[in-house]
Amino acid sequence: MSDKTAELIFGPDKQSLPLPVYKPTLGTDVIDITSLAKKDIFTYDPGFMSTASCESKITYIDGDKGILLYRGYPIQQLAERSDFLEVCYLLLNAELPTASQKKQFFKTINHHTLVHEQMRSFFNGFRRDAHPMAVMLGVVGALSAFYHDSLDIKNPEHRELAAYRLIAKMPTMAAMCYKYSIGQPFCFPQNKRDYTENFLYMMFSVPSEDYVLNPVLSRALDRIFILHADHEQNASTSTVRLAGSTGANPFACIAAGIAALWGPAHGGANEACLNMLEEIGTSANISKYIKRAKDPEDSFRLMGFGHRVYKNFDPRAMVMRQTCHEVLEALEIHDSPLFRVALELEKIALEDDYFISRKLYPNVDFYSGITLKALGIPKNMFTVIFALARTVGWVSQWNEMIADPKRRIGRPRQLYTGPMQRDFVPLDQR
Repeated sequence: MSDKTAELIFGPDKQSLPLPVYKPTLGTDVIDITSLAKKDIFTYDPGFMSTASCESKITYIDGDKGILLYRGYPIQQLAERSDFLEVCYLLLNAELPTASQKKQFFKTINHHTLVHEQMRSFFNGFRRDAHPMAVMLGVVGALSAFYHDSLDIKNPEHRELAAYRLIAKMPTMAAMCYKYSIGQPFCFPQNKRDYTENFLYMMFSVPSEDYVLNPVLSRALDRIFILHADHEQNASTSTVRLAGSTGANPFACIAAGIAALWGPAHGGANEACLNMLEEIGTSANISKYIKRAKDPEDSFRLMGFGHRVYKNFDPRAMVMRQTCHEVLEALEIHDSPLFRVALELEKIALEDDYFISRKLYPNVDFYSGITLKALGIPKNMFTVIFALARTVGWVSQWNEMIADPKRRIGRPRQLYTGPMQRDFVPLDQR
């Protein structure tokens, strides 16, 4: 409930309208403007940068202080001490699981890792060189055609079952996208493995050879999953909520989130960062590109530095930096030209006054792109990995919205600047 109000003065006769002000558990106060529509007044807020579209208890970000919390837990603690499935349980259920709850959750997710056998034929309809995100968009949306028993969004048990299926099947479908693109047979999940190990197994094992997993690599990918599991009301999450506000089924809503994530301004940042490193090529070219980055007249920008939300530092980047260096050390590939360029760029950004004064520190995309490359994951799969990790966040946000008694269908207003009303002119008079 609101314990104070703000007053809006508007119109030529200076009418007064009291607006409730809500105080969150963390963050800035929020002015409730829902009553403006009754006065035929609307706000103009491109990108919704000053608009809270919902009330949520899942994730909190303070960009100025470099804080990211999942259900109140700092992301650094979760990435260092927890594992991805435990974080999934936390996001879905608001609390960390007990030992028995975690064991049962692990068992439940593993029970749903297989996809319907007829879905295998879906892949044959795609070109082998199709972007994996295009394929993921199709197959995730198609899940609603196979799982009719979990489409009643008013039923909490249906919503829970849909959540389990999405979390469990995303790694299977993501690996299938990769295998299909390179012409290798699909690998069935092995439920004796944990979530991340299973994904790596499905990605890189082949029937003709034994698959040996490096635990350093598995742990690195698990951290990437944790760091990308949710990020408040970003573009793709808002898309999931907007689609869900219509009553669309959860599989369709997650497919909508995948479509939004595919945009290069959102989920493609780590791929863009790697493209930049490849463009720079060698250490000898770094000074030239640094000079270009500092030139305001040059269109070139260093990708993977700074963040739209985090104004000081990205808390995920601190964890990812350590993980990245662990992977490079385990694989002994520090001397690779691409990784040498990345490490030298990192050193410059952390020491050069130009970057320090502008707070252009390496962000999570910089380190995750390098790490994924080191893991052997191709660039066109980077956003798929992002979608896989973010699915639990999308599902948690969707479920929270559906259960909210104040939910209404999304219907943004607009500032119309088109023609005034005019009469139709017959074709022979134009």
